[in-house]
Formats: sequence, structure tokens, C-alpha cells
Amino acid sequence: MRLTVLGGCGAWPAAGQACSGYLLEHDGFRLLLDPGYAVLPRLLERAAAEQVDAVLISHGHPDHCADLNPLLRARALREDPPPALPVHTLPGAIDAVLALDRPGMLQDAYRLREFTAGSGFEVGPFRVASWDLPHFVPNAGLRLSAGGRSLAYTGDTGPSPDLVELARDTDLFLAEATYPYQVPCEDSTFLSSALQAGQYADRAGTGRLLLTHLWPRSDPAAALDAARRGCFCPVDVARAGQVVDLDWPSPRSSL
Repeated sequence: MRLTVLGGCGAWPAAGQACSGYLLEHDGFRLLLDPGYAVLPRLLERAAAEQVDAVLISHGHPDHCADLNPLLRARALREDPPPALPVHTLPGAIDAVLALDRPGMLQDAYRLREFTAGSGFEVGPFRVASWDLPHFVPNAGLRLSAGGRSLAYTGDTGPSPDLVELARDTDLFLAEATYPYQVPCEDSTFLSSALQAGQYADRAGTGRLLLTHLWPRSDPAAALDAARRGCFCPVDVARAGQVVDLDWPSPRSSL
């Protein structure tokens, strides 16, 4: 299993960057996870639009799903359109994105596969488990497993005991860390800090922590420092172009 970071900015893309977007590959299957703002150009540097096998979206905020529209356009407007793209998401989460074009323009380009948070399902070779995590809109925490490896992804979330179960013993924990140390009161129920992400990763026994969704003007060094205060596993900040091969010996083996 291999993860390529296409973007990791929260809210809007910084200059030359992209919002949340990750390409997950296993046995030749390409799964696009959360195609946020500006993700498509990054994706097209690595794979053609028609080579994406499925899309999985954690929630309906545009910094996590807006570039589904140009992806579908790139497939639908070809002279030889590929088969309909399976798009897995929560009910109603991407209605606004799908309504951006005239009725019927993209209807043959995708097949909607809605799921409820808390359910499990399969996407190609990946087994997916999901958790209902607190955010401003419905959000699914996602755990993907294939080939004996596993990755946990929070989407965007506030504090929840379910985060420990989501990330328990996973090889990689991809965690929202909008703020480094403290989340402002108005956001404290619905967003997380790098410090909190580190604490959850430590309690879950995950093998590696990858911080994402930082504010575009925030300092990655501060996020790393905060996460390392609560976590003893390897920690990094998601950077566009970063590739993480999950095929390492065992969780925390590098310590």
C-alpha cells in the first residue's frame, strides 16, 4: 500500500499548493481520497484522469471535494470516456459539487456509492471501516486496510474517543491538525490540534503519524513540535509530492 500526498492545506490552497488530497495505491488500484481545491493538477502529474479507479470522500466541505468536478469533466469530455467512476461518500455530501454543471452533463461520468458513517464496505482491494466524527458537517473517519497494512484518516474532526479506535495499531495515522497547540473555543468541538493528534496517535499505538490540514500560513515546525510532545512514534507534516510506502516491518519498529 502506498500513499502519495497531493495536497495538505486546510481551508484554501496556499500559493503553489493544494488542499486535502491523497492518492492511495495497492495492487495497481488507484483510489483518490478527498479531492479538495487544486488537487486535480497534482493528480495529473502522476496519473491520467481515466486511470483513477475510485474516489472516497470524508465530508462535503469544498477543501475536501471541490476538485471532483474537474476530475469528472476530464473524464466525461474525452472523445472516448472511461467507465463511470465510483464515488463513495456520505449521503448528500457532494450534492453541491455535482450540481455545478448543467443537468445531465456528468451523469454518465460517475456512479454514486453513498455510505453511512459507522458502516464498512469495500473499494477495490481496500476494506473500509468508518466512524462518525464531530465536525461542522457530517464527517466520516476512515480506516483502509489492504495487503496486511492499514491507514487511518480523520477527515476533519474535533475531539472524540473514537479516534483511538480509528487509529488503533494502524501503520499510518493521517490526522487533521489545523492548529498546533490550542484550538480556539469557537472551533474546539469541530477541529483538532497537532498536540491532540499526537496524543491520540500515542494512545492508539499507531506506527507513524502524518499531520495534515494545517492552515496555509501556519508553521509546520510548530505543528511537529506540538505533536511530538504527545507522541513517541515518528511524526511528519504532509507535503505535496510526499510518498509514504506502508510496507515497513512493524509499528514503531524504527524507534
